[in-house]
Amino acid sequence: MPGTRPIAAAVAAALAIAVLPHFAMAQDKSITVFAAASMKNALDDVDAAFTNKSGVKVVASYAASSALMKQIEQGAPADVFVSADLKWMDYGSEKKVVKDETRINLLGNKLVLIAAKDSKIGNVTIASGFDLAKLAGDGRIATGDVRAVPVGLYAKAALEKLGVWTSVEPKMAMADNVRAALILVARGEAPLGIVYETDAKVEPGVKIVGVFPDDSHEAIVYPVALTASAKPEAAQYLAFLRSQAAKSIFEGYGFSFLIKPTS
Repeated sequence: MPGTRPIAAAVAAALAIAVLPHFAMAQDKSITVFAAASMKNALDDVDAAFTNKSGVKVVASYAASSALMKQIEQGAPADVFVSADLKWMDYGSEKKVVKDETRINLLGNKLVLIAAKDSKIGNVTIASGFDLAKLAGDGRIATGDVRAVPVGLYAKAALEKLGVWTSVEPKMAMADNVRAALILVARGEAPLGIVYETDAKVEPGVKIVGVFPDDSHEAIVYPVALTASAKPEAAQYLAFLRSQAAKSIFEGYGFSFLIKPTS
């Protein structure tokens, strides 16, 4: 019949239009992860491995844990929060924006003193009363904002414990996050910086000149949790973070893995 073909074509087109959004949705599963700036290199690799295994895309946003948690509190659509300290995860718990039952202390790190790669500053023994102010000379000591950014909080605590905070406080260059502090040193804008060991390892423009004693500050712990509004796929992601595959990646970047891997 002359009208049969156009009708069949129209029906096929209508079916295609109806099916297409469902197919697109199935192909476009994604989660958003808010993570501490120091996580970037390692977590990018972990995210790629997770996507390869699950088909779920990960959109990662990196900044200071303090800034990220404030954004989550204000309604930012994050599914997972990875903090560089316990304080900001505790804050999330208090504000009921993270799911406490999903929280795990995943990673550990070390606090180090860095200088530019071509700096004449050699190895420094970091101990009680060491003259950090003299070492910095007329320059500044870069770290995160000591009032809120985790690396800055750790740095201030360590410098206070070692009895040198008063002498170095005027020399502190406080950055928005640890990676910003790292760049200041790498570019030669600050002769010294206090960052995490993992940051120093991924920046070829700096060298580690000293390691802060573990007992000079609280243990550096990275807790992770799902947010209160997390998508179902986020639970898969959290499970992957606990896996042997993730452990291998994190340890390759210098993090310590604080839990027994699940698989």
